[in-house]
Amino acid sequence: MSGLLAGKRLLVTGVITDASIAFSVAKLAQENGAQVVLTGYGRLSLVERIAKRLPEPAPVIELDVTDPEHLAGLADKVREHVDGLDGLVHSIGFAPQSCLGGGFLDASWEDVSTALHVSTYSYKSLAVAALPLMSPGGSVVGLTFDASQAWPVYDWMGVAKAGLESASRYLALHLGKQGIRSNLVAAGPLRTMAAKSIPGFEQFEDAWAGRAPLGWDLTDQEPAARACLALLSDWFPATTGEIVHVDGGYHAVGA
Repeated sequence: MSGLLAGKRLLVTGVITDASIAFSVAKLAQENGAQVVLTGYGRLSLVERIAKRLPEPAPVIELDVTDPEHLAGLADKVREHVDGLDGLVHSIGFAPQSCLGGGFLDASWEDVSTALHVSTYSYKSLAVAALPLMSPGGSVVGLTFDASQAWPVYDWMGVAKAGLESASRYLALHLGKQGIRSNLVAAGPLRTMAAKSIPGFEQFEDAWAGRAPLGWDLTDQEPAARACLALLSDWFPATTGEIVHVDGGYHAVGA
């Protein structure tokens, strides 16, 4: 076995279609020597179909990151397929429609709390649930969308991502004692299923196409996936609490 992740055992969440960043992460990880286990919820049969499109069909575990029973049983379910984990990929986010598209002032706490639970708190929940399987040198990687500023139509999901970025830093603090890293990849806008659920998403598309110094391909998930692989590998042993921007350089230039 050879490759950047030779011998690594990974749990990858968030694979819904083969256009998702998580699918690209799983594909590249297998191509680089990793064993991959996927999670799915709600559309498990769809995830199982997508899993068969990987270079090696990957097992799929049902996981609702808001369900304490699912989280409590995660380690045992993973052990049915691999004897431990070296890496964990959090690619999970959801917000009710009221929380997106300009409704920031009107969204109810009930809807906002759902967005924060699924998109922010689940990062910690998932890491803690997987912790019994991980040993020093392990890596937790999540996906964000630059939360250093407010974006039109992104609204409460932007707040959730800001919380995710803070949660990753705190996870880095608390898991560092066990030799486990926590980092995020801030990808530019991509035409994923999640993006399609955001009213007015084309505003991001137009902005990135015109301003990213390196240009930006809205349909290419591989650059973000490669960054995830690098952070999952042994090549960043002393990097934690970091956010790696994979956005064509958009974040670095002024309006």
